[in-house]
Amino acid sequence: MLNYFNYFTEIEERFQQRRGSLLMLSTLDWALIETWREAGLPLEVVLRGIDDAFDKHDAQKLRAKGRSRKINGLAWAAQSVMQAAEAAAEAATGSRPPSETSERESGFESERVRAYLEQNAAAIDATGLERATAQRLRELAATAAELHLEDLDRTLTVLEEKMFANLMASAPEAELVALREQADRELAPYRGRMQAVQIKQIQQQFLQKRLLEARKLPRLSLFYMPHN
Repeated sequence: MLNYFNYFTEIEERFQQRRGSLLMLSTLDWALIETWREAGLPLEVVLRGIDDAFDKHDAQKLRAKGRSRKINGLAWAAQSVMQAAEAAAEAATGSRPPSETSERESGFESERVRAYLEQNAAAIDATGLERATAQRLRELAATAAELHLEDLDRTLTVLEEKMFANLMASAPEAELVALREQADRELAPYRGRMQAVQIKQIQQQFLQKRLLEARKLPRLSLFYMPHN
């Protein structure tokens, strides 16, 4: 998944293209994309699922002579994406993950990784929060050239999880209740199209994303490293 730095924007663009009009994705939609990424769904599988969902919708629209419900959220395609993932898994023939060399040639050179880690450390320091996390990022930056990318990203994921746990523990009860109410409200139209486990994952991602945004804290995974 390290090569899919354009994962989010590609999905957003495909959804907008198939919908036929510009619609900015909501925080809930971005949380859904994050669950797909964390589940390891390849970009092409997600795009295929979106296409399948719109193909079915377009066919129904023709039969209904143009009278059909407008698509207002990416969660509407969640079921088709999961079906596409299941089909891809069945058809898989043991493809291998990219090598360390190909990862580094795709924008993950040690100097760029070092700069990314230091940038995130500085961003965290600016908030006055998570000082220990910022210090650990600087330690990792100092040895970036020696670290295997997959091992490094696992470490960054652990740091993110600890940061999320601290945010949850320190956030006011009213804030958490309000965010959960918002997530439930936005998810309501799509509950019939999604599995309970998926709904729970999206709710968690939504909560984490909003807590980070409110405190101006960065995501830490190499997946979020700029590539331009």
